[in-house]
Amino acid sequence: MTVNPSAAPAIEERPAVPYVGVKRDITPTTFARIADRVPVILEWLAGRGIAPAGAPFLKYNVIDMASTLEVEAGVPLAEPVEGEGEIFAATLPAGRYVTLTHLGHPDELVDVTAGLLDWGTGQGLTWDMTESGNVQRWACRLEIFKTHPLEVPDPNDWVTDLALKLAD
Repeated sequence: MTVNPSAAPAIEERPAVPYVGVKRDITPTTFARIADRVPVILEWLAGRGIAPAGAPFLKYNVIDMASTLEVEAGVPLAEPVEGEGEIFAATLPAGRYVTLTHLGHPDELVDVTAGLLDWGTGQGLTWDMTESGNVQRWACRLEIFKTHPLEVPDPNDWVTDLALKLAD
């Protein structure tokens, strides 16, 4: 697993967090269709005078690497709001999560996540996820983008937090 040497997987209790997001069905080659929605969400919030309560994220709901992935781009909020148009309001579930901080290129996240999943399984942890064939349905699986690309242009220096919900 390629991770920041100062970071190790941890288990933490996380509260429920309101957010606004946009959902897309994508493939690994059409990933920009969802990642490009983050600036749209931030602009929508700014136009309403609503400040984000944390870093933007991608939430993986359904993963079928042979077909499509259902992914949300989202921004956490301090208080719930109503969505509009393609932007919907929802809440990240409270619960125990395995977390990990990754320092490096986003292209490495597939391998880093695979390593984190293997680590958790090796620890006897149970993910809040159902699996049928090659299709996984997650209660909450996040990539949280801690680095602003305009402030840190080299993707090799980006910091991404992973947070995967454990079964209750």
